[in-house]
Amino acid sequence: MRQMTEAPMAAIAGTAPAAGEAMELQRVAALLGGSRVLRHPLNGPLDAHELLMQGLPGTALRHLVDNLLVLRKTASLEKAVGMSLRTFQRRREAPSKPLNAEQSGRAWKFASILAKATFVLGSQEDAEQWLERPAIGLDQRRPIDLLATPAGIELVEDFLQRLEYGVYA
Repeated sequence: MRQMTEAPMAAIAGTAPAAGEAMELQRVAALLGGSRVLRHPLNGPLDAHELLMQGLPGTALRHLVDNLLVLRKTASLEKAVGMSLRTFQRRREAPSKPLNAEQSGRAWKFASILAKATFVLGSQEDAEQWLERPAIGLDQRRPIDLLATPAGIELVEDFLQRLEYGVYA
């Protein structure tokens, strides 16, 4: 047991991300502006956690929203990121002010779901269109509307996983 290398021990301890997890983490970070905006290396979920607890830079949310291809500043998008249009406008006026932990978490989760949908569906445009359309596997509800609650987020994540593996019902 003493001959175990540090890498396997780190994996057992949960500090080293799996290759797929690391790729997903980088896709989410890219949607939020990447290292240029986040200014912290994200080597694993604990780094992401620390970043969210400190608060994402306000420019990360701006980068995410400004780079949406189909989704626009709608009531559904506001609910998904947990911020009203007016609050978002105030944030634009003070870009250096970090988001609070809750706002950071909501922005991260939205970016995470968008990244996963982009991976599963093949393009960000297709992912955004999918978020806006009623889905049979979600009882004809629009995925973006479900992102307003933790239970809804879980439903969307589970549905995306089923889509990824070809299980639609």
